[in-house]
Amino acid sequence: MSNEKAPEAGQNKYNRLAGNTLIFAISSFSSKLLTFIVQPFLTYAMRDVENMGISKLLSQCANLLIPFVSMGMSNAIIRFGLDRGNDKKQVFTNGLLTILAGYGLLLLCWPVVRLVPDVANYGALLYIYVLTSCLRTLCTQFVRSRQLNRLVAADGILCTFATLMFYVLYLVVFDWGASGYLLAIICGDVTSSLFLFFTAGLWRYVDFRRPNRALWGQMLRFSLPMIPAQISFWIINASDMFFVKAMCEGVEGRSGAAWSGLLSTGYFLPTILNTLGLIFYDAWQLSAVTEEEGREKFFSNVFRSYSSVMFCCAAGILWLCRPTMLIMKSSYYDSWQFVPFLTLAAVMTCFNQFMNSIYVLYKRSTRSLYTMLTGAIANCLMNYFFILWWGPVGATYASFLGLALVFLLRALDSRSLLKMRLQPGRILVNLAILIVEAAILLAELPLYGLWTGLITAVVILYNFKGVWGMVRVLLPRLLGRRGRGLVAWVDRLLEPKARKQA
Repeated sequence: MSNEKAPEAGQNKYNRLAGNTLIFAISSFSSKLLTFIVQPFLTYAMRDVENMGISKLLSQCANLLIPFVSMGMSNAIIRFGLDRGNDKKQVFTNGLLTILAGYGLLLLCWPVVRLVPDVANYGALLYIYVLTSCLRTLCTQFVRSRQLNRLVAADGILCTFATLMFYVLYLVVFDWGASGYLLAIICGDVTSSLFLFFTAGLWRYVDFRRPNRALWGQMLRFSLPMIPAQISFWIINASDMFFVKAMCEGVEGRSGAAWSGLLSTGYFLPTILNTLGLIFYDAWQLSAVTEEEGREKFFSNVFRSYSSVMFCCAAGILWLCRPTMLIMKSSYYDSWQFVPFLTLAAVMTCFNQFMNSIYVLYKRSTRSLYTMLTGAIANCLMNYFFILWWGPVGATYASFLGLALVFLLRALDSRSLLKMRLQPGRILVNLAILIVEAAILLAELPLYGLWTGLITAVVILYNFKGVWGMVRVLLPRLLGRRGRGLVAWVDRLLEPKARKQA
């Protein structure tokens, strides 16, 4: 994805990546649409901000338990499923056995789990949530490893629609509050799992009689280090809510649960970046493993375009942050103050996912663990002190800096595996500009909308070449002959400038 016109053989890898990205975008577009619809909808459907906070905290508790139950197997399923020498039946069966064993251990831990605040009243739903989430991830990752990408897209649309309908049923019709929130997600996951199980014929890949223990051992050695890595990721991204709930009781007349509800609502706009990142990563992890020719240049070119798009989107979100949050219920509007640095944290999350693909490619999951664990420890320390100094918004500063530390460590560490060009100067300039934009927004300077708009334009111009590198590959696939004509026209406009710079 660069402006260079690669030979046809080399261009094919970019075309395949673009095609897979578009396919996964179809499935995720509905999810993104659901995010826009559901988050404002939840602010009205939930009785108050505290109820929202409890729902999100329960969801995060489930997300903490999922890596233990799955034993990190979601990453192993796709990595070993893509290896041509492995029996896919054995890969799927090993994954299913791992989840069932992990869930059995979770059942034994119930006396301890129920001691967690707010969990005892929702324990049964929380346990079901964990199981259905693990099973859905197993099915989607295995189908993705078989490269049935259109089926994955169809499943994404179905799951999104089903979850939305269950939200309406349980939150509006029955008014079940936090229980209804969890139950809607459970039912959406069940619908998705059953759809994939039957349409992809997954029952043909279940064989408990002769599990391949050698392969199972390889998969566990790869996936087990992912557990603390995923827990560390959870700490950076979700522990903020628990710190805020515990430390911000009574701040500005609000309870800790209310502040955690506002913080969770603040993720509304940054989730756009996370969704775009997941769309890309679903396609990228296929290309990262299967495309072998010119790998270093391929990784470098793709990251240049990918990071440029992320920086431009982040600048736009900061610019439109406050007017967009007006769609929320009025009692949630103050959540806008969490958006700026959560957006920067989302950019770092996307970059860390990209760097993690190098560890997945070379099956070095322990390195993923060390880098993420370091960031998690730093995040906890910063959470405590930043909330003391700056109040609830300090948690967002800690998230950004913790994830930035992980990216720095992975950028340095991964060079021993793959020497890709990250262009650190360009990354630092973009981050500096975005931090200035975030500071202007938080300081509520006069005419802040004008200044943030101008900064957004600067970011777009600065990153235009990288963005165009991605767009010139996607347009022909979207618009066909018209897209190719538009690409040729823009390339002709850019050629005089390129010759002058040369």
